Amino acid sequence: MIRSSGTAGFQSRPAPVASSRLTNAIAASLAIGALTLCLVVMITLLSSNVTMAMPILS
Repeated sequence: MIRSSGTAGFQSRPAPVASSRLTNAIAASLAIGALTLCLVVMITLLSSNVTMAMPILS
């Protein structure tokens, strides 16, 4: 059984590569999103710690 070349695996045409500007923009937006998520988690944890430290007024 003989396979014809270029029909399976990685023998097809190469996919077009995104431009470096687009790659940098995606990387920057992911970094900003990760930083924002970290800040939201940190603020949430700090506010919950402050809330637990306050005495309950009745």
